[in-house]
Amino acid sequence: MKVFKALAVLAAAATVFAGTSVMAGEVDPADFKVGFIMLHDENSTYDLNFINGAKKACEELGVPYEIKTNIPEGQECYDAAADLADAGCKMVFADSFGHEDYMIEAAKEFPDVQFCHSTGTKAHTEGLDNFHNAFASIYEGRFLAGVAAGMKLNEMIEKGEIAEDAVKIGYVGAYTYAEVVSGYTSFFLGVRHMCPSAEMEVTFTGSWYDETAEKEGATKLINDGCVLLSQHADSMGAPTACENAGIPDVSYNGSTVDACPNTFIVSSRIDWAPYYVYAITAAMNGESIDADWTGTLATESVVLTDINENAAAEGTAEKIEEVKAALESGELHVFDTSAFTVDGKTLDSYMADVDSDPDYTPDTEVISDGYFHESEYRSAPYFDLQIDGITLLDTAF
Repeated sequence: MKVFKALAVLAAAATVFAGTSVMAGEVDPADFKVGFIMLHDENSTYDLNFINGAKKACEELGVPYEIKTNIPEGQECYDAAADLADAGCKMVFADSFGHEDYMIEAAKEFPDVQFCHSTGTKAHTEGLDNFHNAFASIYEGRFLAGVAAGMKLNEMIEKGEIAEDAVKIGYVGAYTYAEVVSGYTSFFLGVRHMCPSAEMEVTFTGSWYDETAEKEGATKLINDGCVLLSQHADSMGAPTACENAGIPDVSYNGSTVDACPNTFIVSSRIDWAPYYVYAITAAMNGESIDADWTGTLATESVVLTDINENAAAEGTAEKIEEVKAALESGELHVFDTSAFTVDGKTLDSYMADVDSDPDYTPDTEVISDGYFHESEYRSAPYFDLQIDGITLLDTAF
């Protein structure tokens, strides 16, 4: 899979867009309107991250844009996409997994508009010239955040606050989708990279954004003896529960240090601006857009927030840089099969569901060279293994 450098410049080249020939130098960014569809609004850390990336990219490129927020994962998404196309948008982006089928419907209806969908799985099999998926190797960011968490656990062990043979952490997840499984597993492997004795419990909310459920889930984990928490859910519910209980927390999609100054350690997130710049620039130049784009640490699509020195263990920043360098060089792989077992066994083969179908049929060998090749055969995560050391408290979602 190709990985594109994000900060492309607008080229002066002949292009054809929407049936109109545009010669070199005639592409006016002010005439290239871009639309965005967001599942929630700025109150969701997930959507705020996308909104910030959209504004940053469009302002950098000088293109006008329109953002529609609070668009459910239903027919409302198609309606929003159609509205944006009718309003003159040359490109439309959507930000949530459940938007995909409706974006595909819109792409078929408006063949002269480019539709890009983050976190989806179907672009490489749909084969539409104007429909594209994108994601990033956020599992590497989660792993690095896990390293910070593991260092905190080691500090707590050294201080006698917890016993080395009784280290239990917790994780609040939204659903049991591969995206969430990949996320909590990579975080856990980062923790174990530093603190091998750690075990983890995971609870699910059945919603991407439910502050009450996320806070209740975090509280349940804390009451069950978890001494540090992380999350793949989009509200302040879990971080607030950690701050109230004095439990260290690793959040997601942005810093929560202002609200949680005593417990927030670090957060990983995808910076979507590089993808938006790449895709918009390609469309303006009449160039093809990759069906499945995967951002990386190298494209600056996978980033960490500033470390909260008030809560993090000493030396965390230096250790993260050391591990990051090993990931970037290929010396270290997040899903190295020697670092985990499944039902007590080390895996040397696994067929993953990469070409999505209703039955989730395994179709692609993804283990080679001693590691699971996440997000290489498709941008969206497909790691769905339940590894030893992680206990799921519920699987209804």
